[in-house]
Amino acid sequence: MNLTQRLPLSIAIVVCLLGSCSSPRATRKDTQPPSAASSAARDSRIVKESKKFTHKHPGQSGAQLLPRGDQSLDARLALASMASRTLDAQYYIWHGDSSGARMVKALLQAADRGVRVRVLLDDIGVSASDQNLLALAAHHNVEVRLFNPVSLRSAQMLGFLFNFSRANRRMHNKAFIADDEAVILGGRNIGNEYFDADKSVNFADLDVLAVGPVVAEVSSQFDQYWNSPYAVDIMDLSGNKQQSLTSAQRQALDARIGSSSATSPPSASPILSGFSAAKLQLRPCKAWALYDAPDKVDTAPDDKATHLAPQLWSTVEATTKHLFIVSPYFVPGEDGVAMLAGLRKRGVRVTILTNALASTDVPMVHAGYKKYRKPLLEAGVELYELKPTAGSAVAASKKRHPGGSSSASLHAKTFSFDDRKVFIGSMNLDPRSIKLNTEIGIMVESRELASSLTRPLLRNLDSTAYRLVLENGNPVWIANEQGKMVRFEKEPGTSAWQRFKVNALGLLPIEGQL
Repeated sequence: MNLTQRLPLSIAIVVCLLGSCSSPRATRKDTQPPSAASSAARDSRIVKESKKFTHKHPGQSGAQLLPRGDQSLDARLALASMASRTLDAQYYIWHGDSSGARMVKALLQAADRGVRVRVLLDDIGVSASDQNLLALAAHHNVEVRLFNPVSLRSAQMLGFLFNFSRANRRMHNKAFIADDEAVILGGRNIGNEYFDADKSVNFADLDVLAVGPVVAEVSSQFDQYWNSPYAVDIMDLSGNKQQSLTSAQRQALDARIGSSSATSPPSASPILSGFSAAKLQLRPCKAWALYDAPDKVDTAPDDKATHLAPQLWSTVEATTKHLFIVSPYFVPGEDGVAMLAGLRKRGVRVTILTNALASTDVPMVHAGYKKYRKPLLEAGVELYELKPTAGSAVAASKKRHPGGSSSASLHAKTFSFDDRKVFIGSMNLDPRSIKLNTEIGIMVESRELASSLTRPLLRNLDSTAYRLVLENGNPVWIANEQGKMVRFEKEPGTSAWQRFKVNALGLLPIEGQL
């Protein structure tokens, strides 16, 4: 999360105090034609490499983890450069920084080659007046739509306040699909902080690159969102009637992109040098997509018919040995605590990694989480909180995993079941992801891939995270600091003022918004 992602939480406080308001939603015009994923040309490089893998592993998908931010950005750029038919991008946030500019440039270059480009973004994470996006949308091979936009465009934050019951429901999905043959999906939005390109703080995150049958399932969900009445053309929202990108606009756009991306880090991934099954080290697996229906944003929060979560709970309940949860924003609620306690009673080991107060970027969420620490520990759950300095410990080992990056704040969302299945996606274990926002993820059944993810994380927990224990009924933080075990009785690395604010926020009736 960042400032734009915190806005619904901030507005929720106002709404809880003043009451809910409502106004009409901006909706799709009849002039927006429906469209669907299209099979790629047979000579597409992406198709050829995907087929090499699927012919060798019939009926299976192939998956590779992308824990490094620079590698994950490179993978997107590589797919965009090799696409010959279609590119579909679906994101919650798209920043106008160097990473966002590089992505816009890659999509424009693909469109120049005749590739059909569809970009679907949540309304809160972008601006309908974003010049780069408007110029991108003006290209004759590109269409950009915003999901669930508020009706008041001139003062968007006021629009959120007066349209809160609807504007509070966001599309949190993240997927990048090339030629309907390869997909990148996970926790990353488009922005420097997600790709290890921010000088101040980088999110420790995780994506997965997949080929094979699972790609068609992700493409199907994209089409559902794209053709829903909640997806509105950015040109209609901005009032821009332009039908094509002029040469002068293209020159200005290229100049902006060139200036913005001039300080981008050099590519550090072999993916850009050649997209091949051998270089990618794709692991054969059974994989399937899990996702919320787009009309979740227009149904009651407790209406589970549109929800992803029940699909995931069945796998949780079937776990027999070890459930490992990585969730940066973790507010389990009483039902979640009861579910995890039930697993412990059956002898299932439960390990949770989330952000410490010192590493979280959303203190309001931490306020909702902290009251569940004691009942979780009493139930026998192993609870860890990421240190803000976790990145240096991981970097020292010359390995990069979703548990750490320089000035780390955890952002990866993954669940591991019995070291046999892994869920990787956009879903946090909190009320907002479960009941309000829409989410997507891929369930991968592969012991090799699951072990490659969970074992390094578990091995590094003592150096990258605080371990919580109960002493005299109160949580205590145990840390390995340069080989010495250190004990903290208060939230480590925080000031009295930080702790006071979190305690005060915990008194507000906003848990359902977290």
